[in-house]
Amino acid sequence: MPVTVLLADDHAVIRDGLRALLEAVGYQVVAEAATGREAVDRAREHQPQVAVLDIAMPGMDGIAAARHMAEANLPTRVVFLSMHATSEHVYQALDAGAYGYVLKESAGRDVVEAVRYASAGRRYFSDSISDLLVHDYVRLGGLADSRGPLDSLSPREREVLQLVVEGQSSAEIAAVVHLSAKTVETYRARLMRKLHVQSVPELVRFAIAHGIVPP
Repeated sequence: MPVTVLLADDHAVIRDGLRALLEAVGYQVVAEAATGREAVDRAREHQPQVAVLDIAMPGMDGIAAARHMAEANLPTRVVFLSMHATSEHVYQALDAGAYGYVLKESAGRDVVEAVRYASAGRRYFSDSISDLLVHDYVRLGGLADSRGPLDSLSPREREVLQLVVEGQSSAEIAAVVHLSAKTVETYRARLMRKLHVQSVPELVRFAIAHGIVPP
């Protein structure tokens, strides 16, 4: 049986390219998604062996989507696709259960290998991601001094953060995450306090700087 794969990226041209690469070597792309929330829904529906998730997606980013998949006890192993090669992003990916981290600049070369490794329960990272960084993380079970400010946020707080910086009101966010508007306001105040920001424009700058949303 071929390895089954879910592709999630908000750019259709990237999904098309990845599908062509994977299907050319015999993998079966069973579903596609343009947002993190869609990726979680498609993963629940199809339960693919591997999900290739872009980190920066609208509505819910790839990190949050991977955590939702893990909480749902899905059999899916996640490979992240990203333009970011910073230690913060790599550690966030590992914390979310990543089996792979592929840079978009080398995706054509690496994504097939990453899916092959992940389907076999092994980790794969683009060459430009430091081997020492990954090995130390796995060996030590996480490095406290490598944590970034996003690590202080719960998955729900991170989800609310993304929706706030995308310009949605508390009422609109409440409808998306199935909470009351008052609870959303509480989440927003708490995450701003944790991140030491005083206004929504500051929150937007923070989100752009940390790769949650594109500039």
